[in-house]
Amino acid sequence: MPWHQIYDPFNNTAISTIFAALPVVVLLGTLAFLHIKAHWAALLGLITALVVAIVFFKMPAGMAFATAGFGAAFGILPIGWIVLNVIFLYFLTKEKGEFQVLQDTITGVTTDTRLQLVLIAFAFGAFFEGAAGFGTPVAVTAAILIGLGFSPLQASGLSLLANTAPVAFGALGIPIITLNAVTGLDLFDLSAMAGRQLPIFSLIIPFWLVWAYVGFRGMVQVWPALLVAGIAFAVPQFLISNFHGPWLVDIVAALSCLAAVTVFLLKWRPKQIWGLDGHDKDAIARASHGYSTAQVARAWTPWVILSVLVFIWGIPQMKAFLDGLWIYKFPIPGLHNMIMRVPPVVTAAKPEAAVYAFNILSATGTGIFIASIISAILMGYSISDTFRLYFRTIKTVRFSLLTIAAMLALGFTTRYSGLDATLGLTFAKTGFLYPFFGTLLGWLGVALTGSDTASNVLFGSLQRISAEQIGISPTLMASANSTGGVMGKMIDAQSIVVASTATQWYGHEGDILRWVFWHSLALASLMGVLVFLQAYVFPFTLMVVR
Repeated sequence: MPWHQIYDPFNNTAISTIFAALPVVVLLGTLAFLHIKAHWAALLGLITALVVAIVFFKMPAGMAFATAGFGAAFGILPIGWIVLNVIFLYFLTKEKGEFQVLQDTITGVTTDTRLQLVLIAFAFGAFFEGAAGFGTPVAVTAAILIGLGFSPLQASGLSLLANTAPVAFGALGIPIITLNAVTGLDLFDLSAMAGRQLPIFSLIIPFWLVWAYVGFRGMVQVWPALLVAGIAFAVPQFLISNFHGPWLVDIVAALSCLAAVTVFLLKWRPKQIWGLDGHDKDAIARASHGYSTAQVARAWTPWVILSVLVFIWGIPQMKAFLDGLWIYKFPIPGLHNMIMRVPPVVTAAKPEAAVYAFNILSATGTGIFIASIISAILMGYSISDTFRLYFRTIKTVRFSLLTIAAMLALGFTTRYSGLDATLGLTFAKTGFLYPFFGTLLGWLGVALTGSDTASNVLFGSLQRISAEQIGISPTLMASANSTGGVMGKMIDAQSIVVASTATQWYGHEGDILRWVFWHSLALASLMGVLVFLQAYVFPFTLMVVR
């Protein structure tokens, strides 16, 4: 018998909201303040979510536990599968010394760590976000930054901070495409609206990123390069999203940014070079690494193969082809279509699907695994050494995989129990201020689920309904759910665990969370202010797609 979600079990909005927020408070509180290891914090949050869902929100216990299992499975594939294989490739290149060559050749463009940060975390990371998403950019860029000598906290936090502006158009536009599916609003209008909000932040993020790393004075010293990076990313982002659609926005913008900054740095250098320990007056702008062309090509080959295969695996036609070869879809017994979302979250009662797709062939992690195997062959690894390194990788990331599984179990439980909708409905009651708080709702959705796509599934319909009731553009608010959500990407526990794993700093997730939290909240609030101005204040209203 279907179970209908209950959004106000106490008949008191404030009390119901407090209880709905408890799992998140337990998760983030234990991570940030009690310094509990991430897998224990995730399990405590999950237990809290199950208790609140079953005892107070009256979710049948069987459904609650089935939901947690569903989420844990999703955490392993596709998310954990990506992390495992990215770290495997990193270990392969590091053991052969190829990663050291890669690091040294980056200094051939610039020895200034501020500019290396922009090239790797912002531009290169945006390419992986556009091609794959789902934690790939943070895993890759954090591993490269730690190899360049950044501290684990810097590599983790800065990679998370950089992975913001591209997220709404990540994985070849899946968040915006999903938003179109759940809201019924025009796909090109949603793409254009997001493309009128995010480019402003694409201009800001390079400056913010370097400011977070070295402070205001250190940031000002390299402002010309940061401006080039921001413009080279923001202009294609606006043009492609407004005149083509959501699919290639990040790919084109990232490649444009990489090319523009590289060319610019061949002609310009800061007056003072910033190394890992601060200013070095005697440092040169570009190092002569001394490697032959063949050595450089060999060092970059694994990452080129990775980029190509991740891009190919992200193409919808390729995914469809691989799924056509083999995919196993498993409707979760007692859960699939047995939970009803009800008004006012949706316009009419709607069953929640719960089908686990074991799509091992089309999963992005499989493309990364194949790239790793090809790279291992090219680097001369024997079969036994390849197996040895893979098992070493599994041992290294085992607790991270457990944590990711528990995080996704928690996220799925809050979704299917309706706890997320209770929080969303509280935001929707803010009236005239809804454009601001509705944007923060997207931020909260990504912080809860770890995915801009999942946040759009959760709150996209609610954003449209609330906007129409208030009398503002539903396209504006639906897009704001996604663009506000990108700022929550850096504090979702899943991404933090990916970063701590990539930097081999597992157990310090609370330190990373505390470092990124205020950056996340500040950027989300700024996006909320922009959306508020677009809703009510001329000339910002001219930016709104009608």
